Amino acid sequence: MELRHLRYFVAVAEELHFRRAAERLYVAQPAVSEQIRKLEAELGVRLFDRTHRSVSLTEPGKALLGAARRVLQLAEAAQHAARNASEHNRARLRVGYVADVLPSSVPRALGHLTGVEVALETGTPLGLIAAVRDGAIDAAVVALPAPAKGLRVTPLEMLPLVAALPAPEARDFEAGVALERLDPDRLIVLERAANPALHDAVVSLCRTAGIAPTLIEAAEPRVEAVLLAVAAGGGAALLPASAGERYAVPGVRLVPLLGAEPVLQSAIVTRPDSEQLSTQAFLRAATRAAVRPYPALPLAA
Repeated sequence: MELRHLRYFVAVAEELHFRRAAERLYVAQPAVSEQIRKLEAELGVRLFDRTHRSVSLTEPGKALLGAARRVLQLAEAAQHAARNASEHNRARLRVGYVADVLPSSVPRALGHLTGVEVALETGTPLGLIAAVRDGAIDAAVVALPAPAKGLRVTPLEMLPLVAALPAPEARDFEAGVALERLDPDRLIVLERAANPALHDAVVSLCRTAGIAPTLIEAAEPRVEAVLLAVAAGGGAALLPASAGERYAVPGVRLVPLLGAEPVLQSAIVTRPDSEQLSTQAFLRAATRAAVRPYPALPLAA
């Protein structure tokens, strides 16, 4: 028994007229008659009493009508559920990002997604990558290297670091400052767990410049806490240029690091088996928007 058989049967049962049932179904009348005959043959009962002037339901036909309606209603509900789930899957995108690493390509990419409900949250790289693995979020914007073994890694752009200085000191470095000239005694940093890639990049730059400042962790693992410590005279700080686009604290100026190449690779981490349309659209848009796209990197850190 097919759903088509039940639809034809219900139409005839409600219209009690084969021609009107055919018009309702947008098919030829012989097709309706043929499907009813097939259904009666399969069930082994007569569903309608037919005369030249009238059509009426038999007792088996009356018994089938209520059940057929319920089956068709359930089938329609199932179709709606599947379509709604598919639409929901396409239209929602959950993105996590590390607060101090958000390249400008990501907001630009999100701005190009039409008809997509975007939910954003911040976290640590480890926490966000775990959320991608668990399916709690669809994508995580992090800095590399990161423990993303088995996940899909889409590199975006290399981020330069800038120096965050107290405003009075920054007046001497309007055009930028070389790290070795800055030679700070104290450098304010986020705790390493907040962003290991950034912490290690800062340490590496200092070693390359031949300086060994005392690293002072900010009171809280937030960029604002680092900038407030700088404003309070606790020392200088090195932050991704992307952070400077989104944070401003009175009494702090961000100046370029002269002679330092971009050292922080930003990337989007997603599940390799994700077929979600909004996730794929986000990856394509972010790759196009990246200022300096780079070749694919190994999946594992």
